[in-house]
Amino acid sequence: MRGTWVKRAVVAVVFGVSVVASAPSAAAAAGLATGAATAAGERIVLVGIPGLMWSDVTPADTPNLWRLAGESALGSLSVRAVRKDTCPYDAWLTVSAGVRSAVGGACGMAPTPEADGEGAVVPEFSWLWEVREQDDAGTLGQALHAAGRTTMAVGPGAALALADREGRVDLYAPSPAEVTQWSRGDVVAVEIPDLVAPYVSGDRLSEVPELLSAGARRAAARAADAKLGSFLPRLGSATVLVAGLSDHGSVPHLRTAMLRGPGSGPGSGTGSDPGTGAAGTLGARSTHRDDMVIVPDLTATILARTGVAAPPAVVGVPVDTHPTGGNLDERVEALRTADVAGQTIRDATGVFFTTLAVLQVVFYITAFLLLRRRDGLPAVRAAAVALASIPVSTYLVNLTPWARAAQPAVTLFVSIAAIAVALTVAALAGPWRRGVLGPLTVIAAVTAAVLLGDLLTGTPLQLNSLMGYTGVVGARYYGLGNIPFALLATAVLLVTTAAADRLVRAGRKALAVALVAALGAFAMLLDGWPGVGSDFGGVIAFVPGIAVTALIVAGRRVSIVKLGAFCAAGGVLVMAIAYLDYLRPPASQTHLGRFVGQVADGTFLPVISRKLGAMLSTLLSPNLMPVVLAAFAFLVFALLRPGAASAGVLPIAFERAPMLRAGLLGALVSGLVGMLVNDSGAAVLSMALALAVPLVLSAGIRALQHGEPVPAAGYPGTPPSPAAA
Repeated sequence: MRGTWVKRAVVAVVFGVSVVASAPSAAAAAGLATGAATAAGERIVLVGIPGLMWSDVTPADTPNLWRLAGESALGSLSVRAVRKDTCPYDAWLTVSAGVRSAVGGACGMAPTPEADGEGAVVPEFSWLWEVREQDDAGTLGQALHAAGRTTMAVGPGAALALADREGRVDLYAPSPAEVTQWSRGDVVAVEIPDLVAPYVSGDRLSEVPELLSAGARRAAARAADAKLGSFLPRLGSATVLVAGLSDHGSVPHLRTAMLRGPGSGPGSGTGSDPGTGAAGTLGARSTHRDDMVIVPDLTATILARTGVAAPPAVVGVPVDTHPTGGNLDERVEALRTADVAGQTIRDATGVFFTTLAVLQVVFYITAFLLLRRRDGLPAVRAAAVALASIPVSTYLVNLTPWARAAQPAVTLFVSIAAIAVALTVAALAGPWRRGVLGPLTVIAAVTAAVLLGDLLTGTPLQLNSLMGYTGVVGARYYGLGNIPFALLATAVLLVTTAAADRLVRAGRKALAVALVAALGAFAMLLDGWPGVGSDFGGVIAFVPGIAVTALIVAGRRVSIVKLGAFCAAGGVLVMAIAYLDYLRPPASQTHLGRFVGQVADGTFLPVISRKLGAMLSTLLSPNLMPVVLAAFAFLVFALLRPGAASAGVLPIAFERAPMLRAGLLGALVSGLVGMLVNDSGAAVLSMALALAVPLVLSAGIRALQHGEPVPAAGYPGTPPSPAAA
């Protein structure tokens, strides 16, 4: 993945300095890159084969694609546009706009253009922005024409991609067989629809995962490959960019992406050094992945390769290449495995969260019944620690090759369970087991260390994880997701208060407060820093959690007014970080900097509205709200009626480790605020509770096992405290 932990660590130190000089230096670099591309007179050919996956590319069935792959930088293409699946129309429209786009309504193949001399015009092209509100349609073609570049489209989808704002392309042919001279176009787009056409009926993409048999799909791939082979040798020295532009059914996949041409050698990025791109991977700063790109990156790459400045509407960035080891078979197999991993995670996520919700609810009910009788305390404690070990196990499992197994889903779940058991044994059997906060500290520290380490190494563990994200879904490609944020904030606050508890007992309260503030601030900055965590809402939620924890450790009161001020401070801080990101060149910005641009031009309200709607929809989630309700009900009852609900284990825990209350309340504050400011909504709070409450309960049970009295007399089945006696 991109960068080493050293590079990730120093970026936070040098970012402030680099921002000051970034505008002029980046502009100069962009000018040099543009000048190099123009001087080279680079021509580029985009070959769109909608539906093409790496599993379709084999030496026997697709020899032309296989040979081209051996000469190219290779990567996965995440084709997510707006819908959960992307039809060819939406994909070509996204290339045209340079931003994720959707035609709405019927979604199948692109419309057939009308001949106009040697060129063609996409009929009623203005309908896209006048009716469908696709205001950026035609961005690519307009920029190319404004720069004097000649556009050639082969096929309806290609015409849609290269059409200017009037819907026109300079040269047009319905199929590759009808092109007599490929060198006439500075920018050429070719549509090869053989692989996706069988899945489209009545202007609609198939609503089943796989419509064709394995044999029929191989035949379609062979037909597409033959068309590519008919004109590939005639392209001369032009840069060739092949993309499996769309989905082919109701289930999204990672698609094929390859780049062959000058300046595409490993590590050359978008520069002008000659190279074949062989043995390289194809990535982009948009995904922060060395082997994954998105559809808007194709738009940016076409513009960069032809020396045309990208309009502000284009959110993609030019693709870049990176050296890699292994022969062609190994490189292609790795990309096939990436799709298998993404598919497995997508299919298993619902089952996983349903199972987790059931386990949580059953645990609280069982714990309530057993604790009332002080029965089975060791088993309840072990179950609490095991439940808290599950989240971090979903990331650690990506250190194993589960996606290469014959049954990846089964291997995934078995491996997660095995890791959770191992962590539970380590937490309960190590030398720290005798301390009230020992197991809690171990699990929280492992969770925090894994997530922070993942951030510093390019988040390889969050990608394709059950509590992370996947390029198949395409909601996020890098940084800290909302669920990992909840786990990180909770783990960091619990670990810091466990350490602070020892310091306070030693009479070093000021150092304890400083420790909470320093470690919390470090984690929070990594969470929000552009290109590292890149988490907007997380900063807003983390700041009040840290502040509340620090105040309680210091022995200060927390009021509603203070809590509101802390939330406002989080908002100010994240906007300051976002503004620094905004000062960087557009191609280097993350979504934080782009949001500042949207605020500046007044287009931010749809973003806020969409996130608000997504957050509200999670309040009805059958997988999330049971966890929230069960955990909160247990907490409230255990605190208001400690004897009846939990044999007084929570008061005992807070008496034996007074600072634990600070960590729990701080985590709850971050979870509540995070629920309100993130589009994942209830998922943030539910995961904070899923980690914090079982760990706090395990600490209380350990204190109870020590035979310590509860803080006050009168609880059924408990002895009075010495003071009360």
